[in-house]
Amino acid sequence: MADLYDSDEEELTIENDAVLTKYKTAGEISNLVMKAVINEVIPGASVIDICIFGDKMILDETAKHYKKDKQLNKGIAFPTCICVNEVVCHFSPLRSDPAVAIKEGDLVKIELGVHIDGYAGVVAHSIVVGSSAENPATGGLADAVLAAHNCLKRHSGS
Repeated sequence: MADLYDSDEEELTIENDAVLTKYKTAGEISNLVMKAVINEVIPGASVIDICIFGDKMILDETAKHYKKDKQLNKGIAFPTCICVNEVVCHFSPLRSDPAVAIKEGDLVKIELGVHIDGYAGVVAHSIVVGSSAENPATGGLADAVLAAHNCLKRHSGS
């Protein structure tokens, strides 16, 4: 019986320029879409509308790349998710779900991902709606965000 891992084909690792370029492209598009989605997270905005916006932008942006290769699969690796307050992750509502609107002071977690030929760039970001350098979050919410940040720093070695 032949060994499943024996192959004459080139191994596609990050050392392969084409693979690296696809990862970089997916990452660049993910970051571009994330910046645009962050700008949509404002008081009164609909969570489902933001998710639709993010997914459409992913499809629009990936369509601009590798146009000549019609067989190359690209697009959404991880659908745009908008998680508000106690919702931890992966909330991408259906149209039949109850409407959720963003409010001032909400803690919003954004997740999305792009892939080019299966090579994914996935990003996430958390914001407190309405906070800024001039108007920082305060109280228990600010303490919780800071604790999560400090925990990540401590356990990631940075």
